[in-house]
Amino acid sequence: MTLLLPGDRVALVSPAGPAVPAKVAAGVAVLQSWGLEVTTPVVRPWSLRYLAGSDEARAAEFVSVWTSDVAAVVCVRGGYGCLRMTDLVPWKDLPPRVFVGSSDVTVLHTELNAVGQPTVFGPMPGTSDFVDDPVAQARLRSVLFEGVSSWTAGTPVVPGTARGVLTGGNAALLAAAVGGPRWAPPVEGAIALLEDVGEEPYRLDRILTQLLRAGWFAPVSGIVLGSWTDCGDVSSVLADRLGGLGVPILGDFGFGHCAGQWSLPLGVEASLDTSTGTLRLV
Repeated sequence: MTLLLPGDRVALVSPAGPAVPAKVAAGVAVLQSWGLEVTTPVVRPWSLRYLAGSDEARAAEFVSVWTSDVAAVVCVRGGYGCLRMTDLVPWKDLPPRVFVGSSDVTVLHTELNAVGQPTVFGPMPGTSDFVDDPVAQARLRSVLFEGVSSWTAGTPVVPGTARGVLTGGNAALLAAAVGGPRWAPPVEGAIALLEDVGEEPYRLDRILTQLLRAGWFAPVSGIVLGSWTDCGDVSSVLADRLGGLGVPILGDFGFGHCAGQWSLPLGVEASLDTSTGTLRLV
């Protein structure tokens, strides 16, 4: 993956929900303290207040920013909306950029990875998960500037090793994307990263069942589970739905909607060893 350098230009975008201006300003200040030149998204009122503008406006901003003279594109927040604008973006025509986002932005990671662009699943500067979490900030910075390529955490659920391209993100968004015009299961041998927030166990069951029925897990050679914040006790659901896949599974890995979250690359090859709790880029 391309690394950032002090002095690089970074553009913030709002492909999903609207961010709180004060929160964005605080996030920008952190990015600027890293030596980055930062541009912020346009604030657009819209009739659907949970969206940061119309689908066309959000897609146009995304493409305009991406094709401008920037080193990285960073989403200010998730929420909801990426699924509505993804079909309006010419993914194959986008030049290489560093890209950061998580949660609802899972949809955009999938699109970019499908055309060969690696991305970073990490905290977003218009959210408390970034602004109020110096550990998460430092971990994102280490990936973007230092190229950290190995992480050790979590607990083994199903023992074993795997090697493949990292894919996934927020489980609910992966399920919501099933059946879209460019939808496809992961590449053969992929290592799946999964996390979610605010999903009751029965709803998580439904999400995982949909992915299973669609064949999303069929090519997967290993699974890394992140946070399940505000989901209740989902251990039984995860064991029931994923335990029979016959692939190594590492749990409690600490990415997603949690304090001190790891920033992890997607769309790049990695190895997984559950015995040591290690995920390492190849």
